[in-house]
Amino acid sequence: MRSNLLELMSTFVQVVELRSFTKAADALQLHRPAVSKFIKQLEDDLGVKLLHRTTRNLSVTVEGEEVYQRAKALLNDVGDMMATVSPNQPPHGRLRISAPLALSHTILIPSLREFQALYPQIEIVLTASDRLTDLISEGIDCVIRLGELVDSSFISRRIGEVQMATCATPSYLDKFGIPLTPGDLVHHKAINFFSENSREVMEWKLVVDGHVVSQRPGSTMLVNNSDVLLSCGLAGMGIFHALRTTVESHIDSGRLTEILTEYATVTKPVSILYPDRRYLPPTVRAFVDWFSDVFASKHQF
Repeated sequence: MRSNLLELMSTFVQVVELRSFTKAADALQLHRPAVSKFIKQLEDDLGVKLLHRTTRNLSVTVEGEEVYQRAKALLNDVGDMMATVSPNQPPHGRLRISAPLALSHTILIPSLREFQALYPQIEIVLTASDRLTDLISEGIDCVIRLGELVDSSFISRRIGEVQMATCATPSYLDKFGIPLTPGDLVHHKAINFFSENSREVMEWKLVVDGHVVSQRPGSTMLVNNSDVLLSCGLAGMGIFHALRTTVESHIDSGRLTEILTEYATVTKPVSILYPDRRYLPPTVRAFVDWFSDVFASKHQF
């Protein structure tokens, strides 16, 4: 067994995740020929081809995907061991996070300077998207999720809930009237959000006489992006249902008017997920604990 096996595996993991020899070399502070040499050494030792390479494209072979998953898990375990036996060593390295756009804008990003001050040796790679990311295939360390969870194969920590609000611009309400009950929504234009993954349109859930009533008002517009949902709402294209944290400042400024305030909305749970590993990497543990505290401090109902 080569004495530099961990270095070979670390280089291979970087190449796979960055999909580039040049970017991996930059990240590892190596010359590009050294990265190519390490990958060839690993392929020779294993006796399999790990990567398909052309002048423009790089893809992982079936065997390469298996080696990648195992190598990453092993490198995480090594990092955990070092952190365990060296408790004074602060968490360091790259942390890949995925979070919904709305939570990224309003909660995560405004607080990230605090995290960076606490853990200056952690490099954050943030994927902000309303698409459900695949933690394993996309190499994500942890993901913040909205709504009820269906990923039973992952470890999850429910950190709280966010409130919803139903809004429209004053100009829209002046023109089409203000709905006084959830039933009145059928007479209005709605901007609806749909899941990019399932294509399912999000229901608007309100509490009427102690019972949860789910509605999908007729759409004048369907969008799969929470930024676009807010932009359409601010443009006066119709009534919409969104996270209160994304519309609150616009309600306060008068650009939006909250409606149906006599009917409570059903909150959405917020959770953090990460792959099932026996030892949680110190970078992930630090982020999960920190964000849980940040969220609790900002969203106590």
